[in-house]
Amino acid sequence: MISPQPAAVKAWLLSLQERIVAAVEEVDGQPFIRDSWQRPEGGGGISRLIEEGNVLERGGVGFSHVTGLSLPPSAAANRPELAGRAWEAMGVSLVFHPRNPYAPTVHMNVRFFTTTGADKEPVWWFGGGMDLTPYYGFTEDARHFHQVCHDALVPFGDELHPAYKKWCDDYFYLKHRKEARGVGGIFFDDANELGFEQSFAMTQSVGDSFIQAYLPILQRRKDTPYGERERDFQAYRRGRYVEFNLVFDRGTLFGLQSGGRTESILMSLPPIVKWRYDWQPQAGTPEAALYTDFLPHRDWLAT
Repeated sequence: MISPQPAAVKAWLLSLQERIVAAVEEVDGQPFIRDSWQRPEGGGGISRLIEEGNVLERGGVGFSHVTGLSLPPSAAANRPELAGRAWEAMGVSLVFHPRNPYAPTVHMNVRFFTTTGADKEPVWWFGGGMDLTPYYGFTEDARHFHQVCHDALVPFGDELHPAYKKWCDDYFYLKHRKEARGVGGIFFDDANELGFEQSFAMTQSVGDSFIQAYLPILQRRKDTPYGERERDFQAYRRGRYVEFNLVFDRGTLFGLQSGGRTESILMSLPPIVKWRYDWQPQAGTPEAALYTDFLPHRDWLAT
């Protein structure tokens, strides 16, 4: 069995960050800033960020590679036998918030985790996925996104896409609201069943497919005319995004619990957000259609 190779994973993650930033810069026309940082407890990262771009109101693509002497609670929750062990974690995580309300927010991350120590065999796994959060739904966008996710997983087993699609539906769900965050995608964690080589290849396939999954949608919607009504609804729905990231997201919790860089962890949050008391969309409106036609879980690839 091939031993985990953190150096190979790190090289790919850095390349992925650069490729995604370059592709999005071409669409937006504005450059991302580059902010390198070091973590006192061990490791560091590179944050690439755009604010007030031509297309993106805010977007971040973060790479991190951090180490520690004792596993934080969010990582040890499913593996209590690993509590107290030294560890190493690396990944790329991104969120793009377009200005145009007809262009959806998107999230993607791919990550690798391994315990370290000369006296014990490393325990390792991959995680990641991507999900789409529209404010105004378009069936063709949802189908395209899910098709690319499906195709990225097919080479590694027919059972993966249905399992990871359901995992995404279940994970990106606001339990206190009883509603999905968006139209889903794929999500996986603790993945090592395929062995290191194939698990890494599967994770690469997911990460490398992001540009194909999202940029055609962004290109299609970024110039759609909109008014204050659409911007208002976008800000309201962005509140759901904030609620999920701060209450449920394992990556956010891991970053904060492990002493990560707060600015980089929270750069996923949108710049303009609104909350209202017990607001409901008017029946028959495009805003209501998001709740009735897009947020309920469904098979977007069914004919």
